[in-house]
Amino acid sequence: MTTGFSGNAQAMSLVAFSTVAAITLLLCVMTGPDGDDLDEFYTGYGSLSPMRNGLAIAGDYISAASVLGTGGVIALCGYDGIALALSTALSLMLLMFLLAEPLRNAGRFTMGDALTRRMPGRGVRITACVVTIAALLPLMLVQLAGTGQLLAFILGFSGNSLQTGCIIGLGALMISYAAIGGMKGTALIQILKIVMLLGSGAVVALLVLRRFDWDPGALFNAAAAQSGVGSAFLHSGVEFAGSSNPRLDMITSELTIVLGGACLPHVTMRMYTARSARQVRRSMSWAVSSVVLFVLIMTVVGFGATALIGRAVIAQADPQGNTAYLLGSRAAFGTDVSASETFLFTTVTTAIFLTLLASVAGMILACANSLAHDVFATRVQEMPERREMLLARVSALAVGIPAILLATLVQHHSLQPLVTLSFCLGASAIAPALVYSLFWRRYTRMGLLCTLIGGTLAVLLVMPGTNLVSGSPVSAFPGADFNWFPFTTTGLVTIPLGFAFGWLGTVASGRRASEEQRRQYEAVEGWILAGAVRRSG
Repeated sequence: MTTGFSGNAQAMSLVAFSTVAAITLLLCVMTGPDGDDLDEFYTGYGSLSPMRNGLAIAGDYISAASVLGTGGVIALCGYDGIALALSTALSLMLLMFLLAEPLRNAGRFTMGDALTRRMPGRGVRITACVVTIAALLPLMLVQLAGTGQLLAFILGFSGNSLQTGCIIGLGALMISYAAIGGMKGTALIQILKIVMLLGSGAVVALLVLRRFDWDPGALFNAAAAQSGVGSAFLHSGVEFAGSSNPRLDMITSELTIVLGGACLPHVTMRMYTARSARQVRRSMSWAVSSVVLFVLIMTVVGFGATALIGRAVIAQADPQGNTAYLLGSRAAFGTDVSASETFLFTTVTTAIFLTLLASVAGMILACANSLAHDVFATRVQEMPERREMLLARVSALAVGIPAILLATLVQHHSLQPLVTLSFCLGASAIAPALVYSLFWRRYTRMGLLCTLIGGTLAVLLVMPGTNLVSGSPVSAFPGADFNWFPFTTTGLVTIPLGFAFGWLGTVASGRRASEEQRRQYEAVEGWILAGAVRRSG
């Protein structure tokens, strides 16, 4: 595999990767919870300042799929990629203004806690855990499989066994982060990741703009000229050109990202680490600002990659464009690369590497916390804290090992359907459940279960029929064609279904159950919506 990166850059990257892995693991050991304190493991005692908590939220939110995938869509599709990136920022703003404070007030450790404040029951907790794992497992597979591909691309090797070895080794490291560091340890890694990612990305973006005399218009025009589609690159329609209804497909995809990204459990779990509603607001302000800066950086680097090396070269390196960010960073330095520029490029690759590590660690932690707290700990009346913490660490293994094995199986397929699946589940099952639980007074337990189960099943039934799975050269199964749903995401159908299932389940519960839920909600309405009271258990 030829990357165009010098042997010096490859050697420096390998040394940097090893150093970062050792330092971050040491940080987890040093900051991990002492003894058997559940609050320290699950929330870090809310000890992070709003700025650090906000950076950790942004770190959890900006996954490797966002960095590599969004950069690729911008480089290959132009305007459509910018719309996709803006949707990710809008999603976090939705979380900030609508859900952040009520989630913090209603929950304690997991999404199951927030859902069962009004409707307690082990069935609700188990269902919430299953949906949490179902929504995050596909994203974990994408990050893990991308780890092998990224290292192969940067370091210039092509052997399948080496890529598989990278997935297994780094997967074990990510499990260690979650099991040893807990919430505080993974938060420090997320902070380090976001600072390196935004810092190195901002420098690369400035280098790209310098190549075009600091004129964004010249950058966009040059990208359009090198795109192969001319001025269409700067207008809507390139990404969904093969769809039967491109405009509707684009709107549906953006709606799915806006609703789904804000509600994924590894992001919402960070709401419980704030000590007060005021800290949630300040944390989210830092998080949104960081994501907006990320969008600006990705736009400049993505267009710079197309303008400097051409859309055809990017697509040849990876049909999905996942290497566009690295190629654009490398091209920003020009043909003669100095030692300082080689060091900067090493910083960029290290930031991407750390993004992969931190993203999966946060997702494993969210799944492990839910499995231990919502499933195992509720089996007994009062489980000792030491035993629950042990279960949480064992759960990290129980979630991480199957994820590693599955990632080795899917690494040579298109991973875009897995990313889309996670966002569709977030938008169609988790978002309706959270909105109804936090704001609808008459919402019942049957309605909640219908929302979670019905929304999840709807996505799993419709997703195989989308054009990301089959029917196109870039689909997961390009040799097959069972594409019966002519859209990229399932949101057009499954998002309304998720809300409809919740409404139907509540109606089917009967008037008495609805009135009982209304009275229970009114008793805690001030606590959930305004933080008037914060229960400790």
